[in-house]
Amino acid sequence: MASKKKGGKKGAKKGAKKGKKPAKKAAKKKGASKRKPSAAFMRPLTPSAQLAVVVGASPLPRTEVTKKLWGYIKRKGLQDAKNRRMINADDALRPVFGGKNQVSMFDMTKLVSKHLK
Repeated sequence: MASKKKGGKKGAKKGAKKGKKPAKKAAKKKGASKRKPSAAFMRPLTPSAQLAVVVGASPLPRTEVTKKLWGYIKRKGLQDAKNRRMINADDALRPVFGGKNQVSMFDMTKLVSKHLK
């Protein structure tokens, strides 16, 4: 008869037992505190004359400019019907989009940031 060797398996982690999972550390939960927005996003910026046609001329935080811009796009139905990521420019948005007739929603934020001071 062959004798069985006692000890861990080859390659097994030290201290780990067969069939047992390592204990997880308990996560500390804080009270329901909301995350503070970054001061850079909340600082009011003045839109350029081209962007002011769409969102208004008063200084707005970057987040509000985005909200108003999306409200304008939805109200006018400027999202492309087939590819919803693309925004079709009308006469008011074309100067903001750098003269392009269509831009992606990701490029839109980059183009709009050039019109904020």
